[in-house]
Amino acid sequence: MALVDHLDVSYSPSAPLNTFRTFDVHVPKHQLIDQSDTPGLICFIHGGAWRAEDKADHAALARKLATSTGFPVALPNYRLTPRDPTPDNYLRHPTHASDALQFLEFILSWHKENGGGLPRKPSKLFLIGHSCSAHMLCSVFLRMPGDSVDVCPSDELVQSTAAIIMSEGIYDIDILLSSFPSYRSWFIENTFGQRDSFENVSAIKATTNPKGQHIRWFIIHSKGDTLVDERQSEGMYDSLREKSCLVTKSFDDLEDEHSDILIGPKYIAMIDSYIKRAVDADAV
Repeated sequence: MALVDHLDVSYSPSAPLNTFRTFDVHVPKHQLIDQSDTPGLICFIHGGAWRAEDKADHAALARKLATSTGFPVALPNYRLTPRDPTPDNYLRHPTHASDALQFLEFILSWHKENGGGLPRKPSKLFLIGHSCSAHMLCSVFLRMPGDSVDVCPSDELVQSTAAIIMSEGIYDIDILLSSFPSYRSWFIENTFGQRDSFENVSAIKATTNPKGQHIRWFIIHSKGDTLVDERQSEGMYDSLREKSCLVTKSFDDLEDEHSDILIGPKYIAMIDSYIKRAVDADAV
């Protein structure tokens, strides 16, 4: 399938250009001609422990998703926590989530009528968070125990979000540190600060947004992941079920390592199948 690529688009156009606040979009060319399909948009937000990776690392995944689903796929960057922070460059949670939110609000209006690259205004967003960006999406679309006005989505964004797909996600820092104590000094304290408990940033203990009850959630975890254990995904799945959310899971279908799942065909097929089922269910 032929794609039209839009690269390094700023989602903060009023500020000086910052590559960490740009995004790429891969649009199936047929969508520019045939507008009978659902005006959907997939957004993949990369992981990297809040301190690493770039949208360009996942260009191949995005292009495969666009080809498979027939939907445009957007890849945003966001500002990262420095590996060796100083008082001058410190960047902590929830800044990463705030950047992701700014991107999502911006891309809703980045369509042809407004001079943007999407053929139409997207009415169904399918958001994918991997590893730490699963926590970022929860920070935006759930009400975290230590809720912040910096990550409060608009009603339009909530209503436009059809599904949130999260793979190998980090949801509860205290549980993560009980399994991987070394993560505290490696990246957790640089991201969240030094504290005895991280309960107020636990997505598992978050409450739902009453306006987002229609959102479908899909939680994926690979049996081969040695970097984030299944306790994270189990806890998040149970939490959403207890809140009567529309949640499904896949904990037995993938066997590759934490980030290797993004390379193989099974992940693409899983996402493609889930999105098509969600579209069909909403059409009934």
